[in-house]
Amino acid sequence: MPILVTGATGTVGRCVVRRLLEAGRSVRALTRDPAAARLPVGVEVVAGDFTDPSSLAPALRGVERVHLVSMEGDGPAIVDVLVQAGVRRLTHLGHNDPSRPDDDPLESWHRVFHRAIESSGMEWTHLFPAEFMANTWEWVPSIRAESVVRAPFGDWNSTMVHEDDIAAIIVKALLEDGHAGRTYQPTGPEPVRRRDAVRMIGEAIGRDVEFVELTPEQARDLWRDIYPPDVIEWFLEMGRYPDGNNWVSPDVEQVLGRPGLKFEQWARDHAADFR
Repeated sequence: MPILVTGATGTVGRCVVRRLLEAGRSVRALTRDPAAARLPVGVEVVAGDFTDPSSLAPALRGVERVHLVSMEGDGPAIVDVLVQAGVRRLTHLGHNDPSRPDDDPLESWHRVFHRAIESSGMEWTHLFPAEFMANTWEWVPSIRAESVVRAPFGDWNSTMVHEDDIAAIIVKALLEDGHAGRTYQPTGPEPVRRRDAVRMIGEAIGRDVEFVELTPEQARDLWRDIYPPDVIEWFLEMGRYPDGNNWVSPDVEQVLGRPGLKFEQWARDHAADFR
């Protein structure tokens, strides 16, 4: 019986697919564009779109376990489709920011989605991770071209989490009992300041990488063509509190029985991407 992985071509999703295959499980991957998926041999790739919940039905045939990523669309309608298809166990990779007000449109959408999952009758497990270590891939072009990272808030301190640690928890919750009704908040094992992350990448690739700190206004200009205005302002607001995201969760070590992977390890693993 296949396990359906949504977001299978994403940073965490690819790790989930790999780990399920290594566990000997049959994997079905949902994507909008199967031709561009580039997933491992043996994965059944199917088309589907969260903005059209009815399009998910073919992917759910014969499926009882699903990894779900919060994406655009009607959250409660998506959950209804899962329940009607007979899904019994669900891992949900989502977002939860209690610091954002209840009337924030994005946060409100997430909370409605969470409540729909929790009242569905499925065995659900939420994962609300810290910032991904993989977010530093946005520095690849400038490091390759100039050995420079231009970003605001060099002292921003974040317990960035390795995507494979998130995936390992997801796979445990999909395959093992004891995780239903739990909410995990995976983080890295230690907070890392932005300028130190840049230094570690330099050490991993064998050359110095300079961190050039931008002012908030310069950052706003840099991000204008990348992020929506409300997201930009949220980033800038968070930057006013450099130690506001430095909490270390015990969840990775408690669930996996080992400490989470450190950023310096992530940098070594992905050094080729930055060279």
